[in-house]
Amino acid sequence: MLDLAPAVAAVRSFNRAYTKLIGLLDEGLVKSPYTLTEVRVLFEIAHAGPDGGSVPRIREDLGLDAGYLSRILARFDEEGLVVKGRAAEDARRGTVALTERGRSVFSGLDDRSGEQVAALLSRLGAEDRGRLVEAMVQVGSLLELEVGAGSEVTLRAPRPGDYGWAVERHGVLYAVERDFDETFEADVARIVADYASSHDPEREAFWIAEAGGRRVGCIACVRRPSEDGVETAQLRILLVEPSARGLGVGRRLVEECLGFARKAGYRRMVLFTVDGLSAAHRIYRDVGFEVVHQEAVEVWGHHLVEQEWRMELG
Repeated sequence: MLDLAPAVAAVRSFNRAYTKLIGLLDEGLVKSPYTLTEVRVLFEIAHAGPDGGSVPRIREDLGLDAGYLSRILARFDEEGLVVKGRAAEDARRGTVALTERGRSVFSGLDDRSGEQVAALLSRLGAEDRGRLVEAMVQVGSLLELEVGAGSEVTLRAPRPGDYGWAVERHGVLYAVERDFDETFEADVARIVADYASSHDPEREAFWIAEAGGRRVGCIACVRRPSEDGVETAQLRILLVEPSARGLGVGRRLVEECLGFARKAGYRRMVLFTVDGLSAAHRIYRDVGFEVVHQEAVEVWGHHLVEQEWRMELG
C-alpha cells in the first residue's frame, strides 16, 4: 500500500512555513484592512476590464460561496470601491467594476504585494532566483495549476551554469518526448562544450531565453565550413521548455539567430534535424528554410530520417 504520510507531512510543513513567511496569517494582507480573499476579489475585478466583471464568473473562478462573496462586495460598495451593474447580454447576471477610489486602493495593495515579494527575492542571487521561479512553475505544472510564464520573454547571453542546463534539458526532454538514448545527450554535450571552449564572439553566439527569471529555451549560431565558398552559419540546439511552448519562444530564438547571422556577414544558414519535430519544423518553414537533403539514419537508439534545411540570407 502506498504510504503518503511522509509526503503529506512535507507539503504541510512547507505550507505552514510559507504562509507565515508571506503574512497570510496576518489580520490584513500586506498590513492593509483587507483579508487575502478580499484582495483576491479586488484583483479579479481589476483585471476583468474597464466595464467590470461578471459576479457569477468571479464566484466560480475563486470558488467562493455566493453569500460570502455578496458580503465582500457589499463592504466594497459601502466603502466606495466598486459600482454594481447588470450584464448587457443578461439582466439576471450582475456585474461589478472598480471605481476610481477602488482602482487607487487596489493599485496601492498591488504595489505593496510586489514590494514584499521583491524583498524576499532580493535575498537570493540571480541563479537561485531562477531556480526558485522554475521550481514554482514545475509545482504548478504537476498540480495542474494555472501558472503563467510570469513576464515577457527575454533573450540573453549565457551565464555560469547555463551551458550545463542546456545539455541537461536536451537530455531529459528528448528522452521523455522522443525516447532518445544517452548518446543524444552526449552529442549535445560535445556541441555545447565545443562552443563554450572556443568560439568567435564576432561570428558565433549562444542565447538563453528567460521568462519570469527562469530559463525556458536556448539556441546557438556557429560558423560552418562551406564547400562552395559561401559563408555559412549553422543553427544548433534549439530548445523550448514545455511550460513555455505556445508563447512564441521558439520563433523568437530562431529569428534572433537569423538576425545575428545576417549582421555577421553570413550568406547562408543551414540546420540539421530529424523527422517528427513538427513544431520546430513549422517555425523553420515559416521563416524561410527549405529541406535540401534527407536520408535514413540509425542514431540515438532509433531509425530516423535526418534532414538538412537551408536558407539563403541574401
